Amino acid sequence: MTKNAIVLGAGIVGVSTAIHLQRRGRQVTLIDRKDPGNETSFGNAGLIQREGVAPYGFPQQLGLLLRYALNNRIDAHYHLRTLPSQIAFLARYWWNSNARRHAIITRAYAPLIENSIAEHKDLIEASQAEGLIRKDGWIKIFRTEAKRDQALAEAALWQNEFGVEYDSLTSADIARMEPDMTGDFAGGIHWRDPWSVLDPHALTSAYRRYFESLGGRFVTGDAASLGPFGSGWKIMTAEGPLEAEDAVIALGPWAAPKTPVQLDRAEAVARTIFPLGGRLDPEPWMGARPCTPDMMPVIGKAPRHQGLWFAFGHAHHGLTLGPVTGRVLAELITGETPFIDIAAYSPQRFNP
Repeated sequence: MTKNAIVLGAGIVGVSTAIHLQRRGRQVTLIDRKDPGNETSFGNAGLIQREGVAPYGFPQQLGLLLRYALNNRIDAHYHLRTLPSQIAFLARYWWNSNARRHAIITRAYAPLIENSIAEHKDLIEASQAEGLIRKDGWIKIFRTEAKRDQALAEAALWQNEFGVEYDSLTSADIARMEPDMTGDFAGGIHWRDPWSVLDPHALTSAYRRYFESLGGRFVTGDAASLGPFGSGWKIMTAEGPLEAEDAVIALGPWAAPKTPVQLDRAEAVARTIFPLGGRLDPEPWMGARPCTPDMMPVIGKAPRHQGLWFAFGHAHHGLTLGPVTGRVLAELITGETPFIDIAAYSPQRFNP
């Protein structure tokens, strides 16, 4: 008898997981309150970041912490009234970002990143989505020589340990490669390995169509209605109640009301560099990022529930890690040995 599976969350992680389960003989129903790819997977930078082997750590230098405390930066913003409730999380995040611990976490995290391109390639070709992909990497530029030199030193370490490829760029290189940019830049890095997705929502939609071509179904439903039923799980959907032996939680985060402070700050800077026109969307897209204090995703079996599986917590690498996460979790659910070691991402690490 074919076993049924429910995947809750139709972003890139959920859709990829549904594909890999369907490929392995499960009858899968993908469930979300919206059509696939309409939340965090709708926008983002569209990068499959093969170079992103090191998770974003919490600042360790006192001077940098003080600058963040001013709450006027582009890359971070906090609400003072909610800060007390986040102290425990931030303390654990800071502790895990110590140089020694961060290096250990990076080595545990790297196998996911190292397989991100290959696993996307599989699904891109299967879904005939090659037209959405560019394979020319991406460029990071620097205004000061100190920042440039620090980044190049780190890039050399990553190349040696994790095999990422890059080129060092001079200011003249940047002017030649990006003639429409204006500004005084000290140089940059061209990461050669990453792929760019021209439309992340369109890619997720292509993966959804491929999933359906395999026999999978998408229905709308409320994740909050999921509950145990016999030896499996039951959920209410637009088509009525649905039962399955296994349920995968790939919902990402629940967000607070939109406060596009950082977007406004970034736009002001971007307009000094690029000849931008007016905004195209009536309301800015904002992708909520599900982060964990040890900077690694949560992939594996729920510690206290049979047939319940987790696939979330990918922070800024959800698009990058969707297909590789889907594969390893589907392998685990169906009794295969995952093709990479995923012990470091186990939900059990939060329940010692």
